[in-house]
Amino acid sequence: MKLKAQQIAGLGLFTAIVVVLQALAVNIRFGVFSITLVLIPIVVGAALYGWLAGAWLGFVFGLVVLFTDAGAFLAINVPGTIITCILKGAAAGAAAGAVYKLLEKKNTWLAVIVAALVAPICNTGIFLFGCRLFFYDTIKVWAEGAGFANAGTYMIVGFVGINFIVETVTNLILCTVAVQLIKTGKKMMGPKQA
Repeated sequence: MKLKAQQIAGLGLFTAIVVVLQALAVNIRFGVFSITLVLIPIVVGAALYGWLAGAWLGFVFGLVVLFTDAGAFLAINVPGTIITCILKGAAAGAAAGAVYKLLEKKNTWLAVIVAALVAPICNTGIFLFGCRLFFYDTIKVWAEGAGFANAGTYMIVGFVGINFIVETVTNLILCTVAVQLIKTGKKMMGPKQA
């Protein structure tokens, strides 16, 4: 994949947006974890520049989460935290880009809506899988301390419930903005590059 200067600049801009939004998201909390708006630029960047760009933007998202918001998990299992943070972000971006590309020719609106749904589903699903795989014994103790009889219920209700709903609804609401950004970006890139 040969990148043009315009694509490099665009990807650099999206990378900066991802870093800033995720760094700010540490202060926006509903429940245990922070709410992130960063999935929107990941979806838009993946739609404009492809699934590899989505994977890159998700990777950057995972790195920022790792360095700003993963302290409790790092204290339990460093390799598990690194794998979970990086994988969930990169996979969410790559999946959003792949789904967008698959549906783009049929319907741009549908492509963006499905990509905007796939990103938080993938991000949250891999996070939950990582919690089960790497942190389950500690999470069981946390669940008991919070009055939950079941650690699985605690993970879904306590960890991701509100966050997942807010992130997904935000993605869907901002789909119209994302579609307009994608159309504008494609016009700027020209027909040969789009």
